[in-house]
Amino acid sequence: MTFSKLAFAALAALFLGDPVCAAPIKFATLAPDGTDAMKVMRQIDEEMQKKSGGKVKFKFYAGGRQGDEKDMVRKIRVGQLHAGGFTGVGLGEVSPEIRVLDAPWLFENTGEVDHIYEKFAKDFEDAFREKGYELLGWTEVGFVYVFSNEPVRTAEDMKKLKIWVWEGDPIAEAAFGAIGVHPIPLSITDVNSSLQTGLIDAVYSAPLYAIALQWHEKTQHIYSVPLANATGAVLIAKSAFDKLSPENQKLLKEVSAKHLRTLNEKTRRENERAIATLKKQGLKWNTPPAAKDRKTFINAGKKARKELVGRLYSQELLDRIESALSAFRAEAKKTGGGKKKSGS
Repeated sequence: MTFSKLAFAALAALFLGDPVCAAPIKFATLAPDGTDAMKVMRQIDEEMQKKSGGKVKFKFYAGGRQGDEKDMVRKIRVGQLHAGGFTGVGLGEVSPEIRVLDAPWLFENTGEVDHIYEKFAKDFEDAFREKGYELLGWTEVGFVYVFSNEPVRTAEDMKKLKIWVWEGDPIAEAAFGAIGVHPIPLSITDVNSSLQTGLIDAVYSAPLYAIALQWHEKTQHIYSVPLANATGAVLIAKSAFDKLSPENQKLLKEVSAKHLRTLNEKTRRENERAIATLKKQGLKWNTPPAAKDRKTFINAGKKARKELVGRLYSQELLDRIESALSAFRAEAKKTGGGKKKSGS
């Protein structure tokens, strides 16, 4: 190849982006291979390779091979990784204000969750972009319930529990602190052994993951009102995203959003099935609390959310979300719609 042809090729790569032999997008997640989450990511990879002519492809590191979510964020920042699938804990490492979506006793059903995702889409996308990431789609974990060895119906019952809290998670700490519970902070990898030894006698989880992690085998009761809705998302570093051509940027966002939306719908169905499975296996679905006891938890949620203002998110963002939820509930009450399911 002559010098002029080499120069032309270099310029073409510079201005057009997406060279034919593009380096893969290095993607990490705690989700093990074979899970629905990884199956969907492989579907995204397959469709992107096909539609981009092989110019956009992924290399996967599943099952925590690149460390925990804090490690993943650090490696993305230095360019060792380019993208990741995160729970709320990891999202908080990227952009703390996103944790408002995990706030305790904020949502009552999936209709409310969908409404807030849609209404505040630009806010959340901008928040990630300001930190150097592009949002490819939400990967909802689902409504989180308390699993315990003693029945829970009131805040007083919950105070008696030796409940685990994910070490370093301000959301869970604020939630339990607001009702006077003193949780035991542990790494998620220490939960099973701690349930076996009696160091803890209660955990919180989405039903599907309680089964996957085998926590349901060491607990007997489920408190029937969800603690929170746990969010998650797939993010790509803006530095990696910007290397794609505008056409492939658009394609990646469209393909990812489509498949991840399907994953969310499936996760919700699987969580509903998991509740039914847990009941069949003998776990007791505790009777919902009386109105006065439920109000205690509602007030605790308000207190916890307020305590997190300034630490994670602004008062302005919290006020806007709570106001939007109030309006949505009022409209749903008039029309009888907008509820969908919460599992409760």
